[in-house]
Amino acid sequence: MNFSEIHNWLRESDDRRLEKLWRTADDVRRRNVGDEVHLRGLTEFSNHCVRRCAYCGLGAHNSGLEHYRMNADEILACAGRAVELGYGTIVLQSGQDSGVSGQWLADVIERIRRQTPLAVTLGVGERNAEEFALWRQAGADRYLLRFETSDRALYERIHPDLDGVRSDRIAILHQLRELGYEGGSGVMIGLPGQTYETLARDIELFGELDLDMIGSGPFIPSPHTPSARSDEKQVPNSEIMSYKVIALTRIICPQANIPATTAVATLNGQAGYELGLQRGANVIMPNITPPRYRALYDIYPAKAGVEQDEDYHSLLKERILAIGRRVGAGRGDSPNYINRRHANKEAATCAR
Repeated sequence: MNFSEIHNWLRESDDRRLEKLWRTADDVRRRNVGDEVHLRGLTEFSNHCVRRCAYCGLGAHNSGLEHYRMNADEILACAGRAVELGYGTIVLQSGQDSGVSGQWLADVIERIRRQTPLAVTLGVGERNAEEFALWRQAGADRYLLRFETSDRALYERIHPDLDGVRSDRIAILHQLRELGYEGGSGVMIGLPGQTYETLARDIELFGELDLDMIGSGPFIPSPHTPSARSDEKQVPNSEIMSYKVIALTRIICPQANIPATTAVATLNGQAGYELGLQRGANVIMPNITPPRYRALYDIYPAKAGVEQDEDYHSLLKERILAIGRRVGAGRGDSPNYINRRHANKEAATCAR
């Protein structure tokens, strides 16, 4: 699929034609990653953040936020919970927290890998090369870092420099890949100032980066941020546009793991997850953060999963089965990553 086709699908409004897109994406998903839906236990372990991003409620500009930082034992308890629920991965997510040292997080990762069979995914922002290498050595398997938009000017409007240092997330994604991480990224859909051309270019870039995981969701600004007050024309930050991006991403990156994101579920509850799964997605990340912290991870309002109860996890599995899918077993590594590693090993063997 070329740029023009991606662009045209993003603008498509005919329901009958969109049904063709949904069917195509679902068929590509079935043939390349199968019918399993992999569940990742999301643990939001700190809401401290040094950044001042123009849309996020965790930003340093939000002086009214009650901050927390979970200790290692609390995180290990979440890992134990993930194992009890039958999940294959724990996702450790936080703001870009300068109070979390590289060594402290490495020790937590080592304990999780030693005490559980879980894969460990990190999403802790832009850190330095030494920390990325340290965490990989400690046993971290995957790293999530959204590049948010391929439009550099738009990126700089929503992500101010930190201490005068210009951010380059594409370079970081290449660095993570060289370290052997399963690399994940994504964008926000409907940013103020985002054009259809920009979003089409974002989807093209997913393929060029050969990403293993791709999570994109609608732009939902925190009411405390400048972006919440913008009335600039933009791509709609709608549920249907989010499904278009999921479907097109699946077609462009057939072997990647693609979640039906929490942001989509925020727009349409549990049905958002199910429709995402039926339009190309194969991953869900249920929130297993302790309830006393969950509402404080206030990146945007009315976030799905904040008030889920103990029955949620069993009901989620039932609904996965109800749409003809299976709950994934094991780590659920991306086929894209598995195949690339296998090819690299074969090339190394042939070079000897």
